[in-house]
Amino acid sequence: MPDFPDAKSRRDVLAALKPAWNSQNNAALTAAAPRIQPSAGITVRLTTRAMACDFSAIMNPGPTEQIEAAGTALEAIHAIEGWLSIYRESSELSAVNRGTTVPMSVRGDLFELLQKASEIHARTEGAFDMATGALTRLWRNCRSEQRIPAQDEVDLALNLSGLQHVGLMPECNSVLFCRPGIILDPGAIGKGYALDEAERILIEAENGPKSFLLHGGHSSLKARGDHNGHAGWPVGIGNPLFTEKRLGTLLLCDRAMATSGSNIQFFRHEGRRYGHILDPRTGWPVEGMLSVTVLAPSAALADALSTAFFVMGVEKAGLCCENWPEVGVILIPFPEQGRKVQPVVVGIPQDLIVWDEDQVML
Repeated sequence: MPDFPDAKSRRDVLAALKPAWNSQNNAALTAAAPRIQPSAGITVRLTTRAMACDFSAIMNPGPTEQIEAAGTALEAIHAIEGWLSIYRESSELSAVNRGTTVPMSVRGDLFELLQKASEIHARTEGAFDMATGALTRLWRNCRSEQRIPAQDEVDLALNLSGLQHVGLMPECNSVLFCRPGIILDPGAIGKGYALDEAERILIEAENGPKSFLLHGGHSSLKARGDHNGHAGWPVGIGNPLFTEKRLGTLLLCDRAMATSGSNIQFFRHEGRRYGHILDPRTGWPVEGMLSVTVLAPSAALADALSTAFFVMGVEKAGLCCENWPEVGVILIPFPEQGRKVQPVVVGIPQDLIVWDEDQVML
């Protein structure tokens, strides 16, 4: 777990870090002006519907054998959904959620995912939490009823939430809930995990593509190799204020990328806007951030950290990213009224991003 300083020393650390973040950010923006946005070329795409979104394998043109490998990789995502979905009563995770106050042995893949989630939960001080199904269910029900939950309802759901109440026993791949009513929800990590498995299959395939881009919905990606003469795959960075526009383009190579934002999934009640991303520590929707984009070695990690960093906010997310050398992040807080967004970039080389000067503050 990263060591976060106390309030006074944290301010000192931030005072030192902020200029570095801003100088890196401003250098990237300034350098962007004369640069040309990298463009995509001809590709071959295979798509399937799973986990309530479209998954795609995008490849450079090549032999038909790579299409067969891509089909096998996408088919594996359906198999993962079969044991990971909480919307299927027959899934193994649903069986766990029905109550396991005694140790329950689970498949190795599921146990590995829970271990990964537990580690991220600890290192983000609870900003990422896979055991928040009770909170998600509460807010979903209240939204359908067009109301906001009372604090005592939130407190009750909080009492049934938290990975700290989930015991993992690696010697027997078993899971134990320390209190009844816990609900594990893979929504913030499951798509990334599926993309990592799809990538593994493509890499191990004898006639698989050497370069490819895997999509999981519009928020999770995994790239390998190059495309159209670029040292990576050109990936658009969406404008969270105007979703039909891009803030810029990022070259993604041998890395995963995930974005969390409140610009699409939100609702209004009595004139106030509520986002869909909940702070698992308070049980209430997060305020203050527009979007967070994370680059990481694995898609599961990128998925989880994009949610965690959104919850943590610019300052704490920046500090946490500094303690995670293999991770980079683009943080976009709400701009001042009438101004363009001003991304804060931490841990991403400036030459990987070409910003659109019409969309960002230079």
